Amino acid sequence: MNINDAKLETKCLHAGYMPSKGEPCALPIYQSTTFKYDTTDEMGQLFDLKAEGYFYTRLQNPTNDAVAAKIASLEGGVAALLTSSGQAANFYAVFNICEAGDHVVAASTIYGGTFNLLAVTLQKLGIECTFVDTDSSPEEIAAAFRPNTKVLFAETIANPALVVLDIEKYAKVAHEHGVPLIVDNTFATPVNCRPFEWGADIVTHSTTKYMDGHAIQVGGAIVDSGNFDWDAYGHKYHGLTEPDESYHGIIYTKQFGKKAYITKATSQLMRDLGSIPSPMNCFLLNIGLETLPLRVERHCSNAQKTAEFLASHPKVSRVIYPGLPGDRYHELAKKYLPNGSCGVISFELKGGRDAAVRFMDSLDMAKIATHVAASKTMVLHPASHTHRQMNDEQLVEAGVSPGMIRLSVGIEHIDDILADLSKALENA
Repeated sequence: MNINDAKLETKCLHAGYMPSKGEPCALPIYQSTTFKYDTTDEMGQLFDLKAEGYFYTRLQNPTNDAVAAKIASLEGGVAALLTSSGQAANFYAVFNICEAGDHVVAASTIYGGTFNLLAVTLQKLGIECTFVDTDSSPEEIAAAFRPNTKVLFAETIANPALVVLDIEKYAKVAHEHGVPLIVDNTFATPVNCRPFEWGADIVTHSTTKYMDGHAIQVGGAIVDSGNFDWDAYGHKYHGLTEPDESYHGIIYTKQFGKKAYITKATSQLMRDLGSIPSPMNCFLLNIGLETLPLRVERHCSNAQKTAEFLASHPKVSRVIYPGLPGDRYHELAKKYLPNGSCGVISFELKGGRDAAVRFMDSLDMAKIATHVAASKTMVLHPASHTHRQMNDEQLVEAGVSPGMIRLSVGIEHIDDILADLSKALENA
């Protein structure tokens, strides 16, 4: 059978690596920096991108490539690149098609680290970013575009504001302006949403989160749909459509077709910046991917029950979770996330910041940790942790109030989760 035609649950187990007779059933760890060849010409062909093969793990590695192929299959893309972190993935995804003098438009309710990447770090490289309210009308989003805009960026489910993106709306605006839509799909995972099916062109992930699921490796992924026509806008994306003198004048779109974007990211950015994941980390990620559908289902089930519990508690003033009928993004979630959104809940206590701190410090099972989407329940205070670099105005723009709590519901038994929360709420 063609594994790419299989159901997602089957792809999680088999895509990317199908052993032949006598080969190990588990994906091998190719823990080697280098790979041997018999002739000088064989190695030269690899450096010229005229032949496929492995010669240095900074560019390609069999373990890493197998996991990348699995993630590409899960998202329905043509190719993927693994990076050493989710932040590296977002940086590479944008920088692969942007350079000094270019401009990016991004939804404001994105992860704080990504906000800072686009607002501060890329600006130091000469790339400017304009942020728009995620719920803006198409006309308002379009008004942020400039002649030098190269990318529209957003998240399927914003971290931690839990704003659900209207992917079709954003894709339409992006394509009307001749730019690709990049969507960070970390929270939804391809189990609950595949943005390419709604018009997105490139997807990124922090594989550290649900894909890993056990908080044992840090990684990222970029997946290309292969659908964006770079040649149609060659004057904008000359790095893909004009000769690359660092590789003897090859033109990526001509030589690699639908895999041009990922090939350029690998051969240029990974060559020069080197944000690779280790083969061991990719092996661990692959183990997490095998159970991704099972875990996501449990995360969503537990989170739904937890959100309903919190919504009915007298000390809770507000619960943000797309699965709740009263949530402002419930209808969008029904459209884009019909099988569940994620295991992350944001909520506020009536006592504000002080009550939130008392609540967090009273938890026994749930861990205070700067992490989400692990098998164990974790909690943090975004304004003090992930978004602490933002001022109050930026916090509001990002959908984060000073007293907001981000709760990442794990896969423990729901009774034990609710018991832990109940006890802590008594002290809030």
